[in-house]
Amino acid sequence: MQELRNTSEAEIKTWLSKQQAPAFRYKQIESWLWQHAVDDIAQMQNLPVLLREKLETDFYLDAIEAIKINASNDGSIKVAFSLADDTYIEGVLIPSGKRITACISTQVGCRLGCKFCATGGMGFTRNLHIGEIYLQAWKLNELSKAHYDRHLSNIVVMGMGEPLDNFENTVSALRKIIDENGMGMSPRRITLSTASLAPNIKKLADSGLNIQLSVSLHAADNELRSRLMPINNKYDLQVLAESLQYYHQKTKKRISYEYILFNEVNDSVSHAAQLAEFVKITPCKINLIEYNAVKESGFEKSNEKNTQKFIRHLERKNIVVQLRNSRGDDVNAGCGQLANKF
Repeated sequence: MQELRNTSEAEIKTWLSKQQAPAFRYKQIESWLWQHAVDDIAQMQNLPVLLREKLETDFYLDAIEAIKINASNDGSIKVAFSLADDTYIEGVLIPSGKRITACISTQVGCRLGCKFCATGGMGFTRNLHIGEIYLQAWKLNELSKAHYDRHLSNIVVMGMGEPLDNFENTVSALRKIIDENGMGMSPRRITLSTASLAPNIKKLADSGLNIQLSVSLHAADNELRSRLMPINNKYDLQVLAESLQYYHQKTKKRISYEYILFNEVNDSVSHAAQLAEFVKITPCKINLIEYNAVKESGFEKSNEKNTQKFIRHLERKNIVVQLRNSRGDDVNAGCGQLANKF
């Protein structure tokens, strides 16, 4: 049997042809899968009973279930999802003014092993399927309507896992999220964050998705970045810069950089100068992030004095910079804290 949401349009149409079903049945199935996000083929009520029974013989639907919801004091919500194989992922809803942002995951765990990240400390279990990625966004949108009385305004692919390490499934799921026959979300409101899988940054540029790209940088010096993020040993800053220049040339979009400030590690004025020099490669903006504590990581967040000096140096270089305050850290929902602790 084959999972239906992970089956291509061509395969479903071929299957329908073999059943001697009219071509319009594909559109009906597509609507149930993506616009209604059903978790049971029996719910496809406008299909003939015999066709539904044949579908159930040859296909199945993975479901993801929200098994625990933790509300933060700041209004954020962390959701633990159970998958069909008894593995788990987490997603987050983040309200900010009129905006509601969903943070979604692309892998169970992560294989990159960034030293400051709780997800990286879990190791890697598997990639998420197209439907599992899509259904997170769908279910978080339903939860947003229930808790905040508003639809999602934005999606950030910044949860568990490295999105570009699960390239095909992530891109396919985002196409469905953008598709008017799916969630119909504008690509301008979707941001994908990568730790710098340079070849796949170029592939993303060529994909035509036209989403926003964010890079987890955290150091603009190869030696320091390699200590923080082992992936830098494979794709160093020069290789990363080339891929980001390609992305900008192809999409005309400015690059966002995520930079966590660690106390006495990467938060000096000299580190800010290195960062300012590196980001000259394309138009950009920088999001400085307060570090969310992860047990046994050995890292602490930067103090206020160093943080302000860092910001002032970047601003003197006419770089757009924003300090992002931690959200949801009291329920381990902050950036880098997702590790299936619920």
